Amino acid sequence: QLQASGGGLVQAGGSLRLSCVASGLTFRNYRMAWFRQAPEKEREFVAVASWSSSITYYADNVKGRFTVSRDNAKNTMYLLMNSLKPEDTAVYFCAATQRGDTYYWTASYDYWGQGTLVTVSS
Repeated sequence: QLQASGGGLVQAGGSLRLSCVASGLTFRNYRMAWFRQAPEKEREFVAVASWSSSITYYADNVKGRFTVSRDNAKNTMYLLMNSLKPEDTAVYFCAATQRGDTYYWTASYDYWGQGTLVTVSS
């Protein structure tokens, strides 16, 4: 199971750190990612961290503002979000996969957290 937390209401320009705790799986064997879904929109890729966190990729619209990391000893992945914008408002989901499929596809992930809501006010 994946449990995401850390969402909330923040003003534009502010920061939040999301966490995703995994249980029931061997965390270090899974590629971990963050996706988000805004109202009336499809779920979109945000960031991914490889099994050891040595390789990360970001969506263009968050690159330079968001940082993904993971602590395999704590079975936890993080997303530090800085310089938040109103367009970052969405429910953020964490996801896990052991497959090496295309990292920005939702279909590449087998496990999903329940989501945590991030609201950025202007």
